[in-house]
Amino acid sequence: MLIIAGSLQVDPAARDGYLADCAPVIAQARAADGCLDFLLAPDPLEPGRIHVYERWESAERLEAFRGSGPDDAQTTAILDADVRRYVIAAVEEA
Repeated sequence: MLIIAGSLQVDPAARDGYLADCAPVIAQARAADGCLDFLLAPDPLEPGRIHVYERWESAERLEAFRGSGPDDAQTTAILDADVRRYVIAAVEEA
């Protein structure tokens, strides 16, 4: 299993629009084979910060979905990013 997690920084005034533009991508990801969860969410304290959380069955399923990544408008809107890939060897219930 893979977890993709971190945050993006965008112009605070543009964050809501950025997230609205991402809604179709979120829906497409959640419908993709192998996607267990996919979320982009606004940070409640930092107005330009967006949390990224994805959970995938495998790297192959993630890569099949990814394709070319964000479109040019989304890429241009990102001022900074700290997103990491975590390879999970075991999962336990909390």
